[in-house]
Amino acid sequence: MTYFGLKRTLDHVGYFETPEQTHLFKELKPQLRQGRLIALTGVVGCGKTTTLQRLQLELASEKDIVTSRSLAVDKDKVNLGILMSALFCDLSTEKDAKPPTQPELRERKLLALIQKCRKPVVLFVDEAHDIHHSTLIKIKRLIELVRHNGCTLSVVLVGHPKLKNDLRRPSLEEIGARTNVFSLEGIRGHQVEYIKWLLSECIHDDYVPGDLITDEAMAFLAERLTTPLQIEHYLHRAFEDAYQAATKPVTRDLAEAVLAVGLNDLEPRLVRHGYNAKVLAELLNLRVSEVNSFLHAQLPPGRTQDLRDQMLQIGIPLYASEEN
Repeated sequence: MTYFGLKRTLDHVGYFETPEQTHLFKELKPQLRQGRLIALTGVVGCGKTTTLQRLQLELASEKDIVTSRSLAVDKDKVNLGILMSALFCDLSTEKDAKPPTQPELRERKLLALIQKCRKPVVLFVDEAHDIHHSTLIKIKRLIELVRHNGCTLSVVLVGHPKLKNDLRRPSLEEIGARTNVFSLEGIRGHQVEYIKWLLSECIHDDYVPGDLITDEAMAFLAERLTTPLQIEHYLHRAFEDAYQAATKPVTRDLAEAVLAVGLNDLEPRLVRHGYNAKVLAELLNLRVSEVNSFLHAQLPPGRTQDLRDQMLQIGIPLYASEEN
């Protein structure tokens, strides 16, 4: 860090807002005030959690919406009871408030808490792509229950693009047709701006980004990388290699050398969308071993084409052109 004049590490720097994200907030906020089920989706590392934190801060400063968030980590085990517990914890003014165990009493007490707020309430659920479909349907019913009692509850589900794809399936029409889906593109189209902003936030005042990395190297990384997570990771690796070689600024050749082989192969691209081998095996009713063989191009051509057709039929993005 001293060698490159860095005063802080490249991660957790702050919020880089693109015009698209500004527009997203403008479109999203009115929906929050209407009592809606909302899905905000984006690939791994695109900045979903950072965007969510920024949105929560803005809502807190505006003071016309009461916010709550689920802190449960094991999302595939999250059910309606856990989400309602989050609402009780954040809305109740009593210390150690616990929801009643009996469902009817629990719902009635929660309605009373929401009525007491006299403002719209929004519950944020991060990493929501792992929540079971039956829980999604119950969330929709809870929103309707609150609405029928004259109050407003919105639930914002934040997750991988898999969540958006799941909500489009005919089997989830009951909830998908009632969900407002927003896609977070992150810094796509603004990668060079992001690299310059990131470095300017991390270097000492007597340095400029060009002291650390050439314009050609920045343009190369911007062309190959699409998310803040990728850029932070590979910039860090490039700086480490340049330091070991006692050279600066980072050149295009050095930047090219640090990029992982297979960065945008099928398997990593699917994982960024929320489709690992286990998830694919469950969706396609296959063994995990066969899915792995498909991902590594080890199946016969005919079987490979069959699986590709099945995946495309249920909306899984197999090609880079489908990622938007």
